[in-house]
This record gives sequence, C-alpha cells and structure tokens, in this order.
Amino acid sequence: METYSDMSNVLITDDVDQQCVDILQSIGFNIENDLSSAKNSEQLIEKMKSQKIIENSPHLKLIGRAGTGTDNIDTDSATKRGVLVMNTPGANTLSAAEHTCGLICSLSRSIPAACTSIKSGVWERNLINAESLSKCKIGVRIVNVARGVIVD
Repeated sequence: METYSDMSNVLITDDVDQQCVDILQSIGFNIENDLSSAKNSEQLIEKMKSQKIIENSPHLKLIGRAGTGTDNIDTDSATKRGVLVMNTPGANTLSAAEHTCGLICSLSRSIPAACTSIKSGVWERNLINAESLSKCKIGVRIVNVARGVIVD
C-alpha cells in the first residue's frame, strides 16, 4: 500500500499561502505550479474544475482544496479514477467572520454611498444614513465577539 510519503510531486493551481508551500517543501514534496506538470503530479491543490487535469494526470492520487467546499472539483471524475479528494472545512471561518463584520460596519455607516459621493466630487450628506451599531442587536454581538478576541 502506498503512503502519502510516497507522493512527491504536488501541482498547486490555487493561490495558497506561502507557508503552505514551505511546509510541503520542508517535508520533501516537490512543488509545481505549471499545468504542463500535471502528468507527473500525484497531488493537486486547486481551485478550479479539474476534469481535464484529472484525465491528463495518470499518477494523480490526491486533490486537496484549500477551502471549505468541493463544488469546484470534479469529484465524479476523481472518484472514477480512484483519486482522493480532501478539503479544509472551517479553515477560513475567522476570515469570513471578519469580512462579514467589516461589511456590516461599512453598510451601517453608508460607506459605499459616501465613497461614491466623494469620488463624484460632491458630498451629499443626505444620502448618508449612518446607523450606530451600538443600537442594534448585531452590533452588541459583534462587540462581544471582539472583546473575546481581544482578551484571548
């Protein structure tokens, strides 16, 4: 039976953090970024539909998705070829929560409308409906979460 340590070539077609690449290289993996290397790769870290890559990669054994879902991976083709598909559920939860909080704050303070107004050369204060989050249930919860993050 082949182990993961027998798999030495990794094709990365996704934008992954350099730390991921460094870790893989430090434990002996050879990293490729060129799709022409697919035929020699045993693993694939990717973010695009993969049927063509799977078909052109006779040595492929593993597809890793740096993210939650696998909807952008042709799991049917992978399964037919006996290729294991893995993802990283929860890996971007904090980032997604931070982004959501930023969007909530931005919209509650009408920042997109203010930005558009300023870019057009006119400050239309009446378009800006700034709502204080401290008066909203979501605002109180965001503050409580932020307190927990700051304290930790």
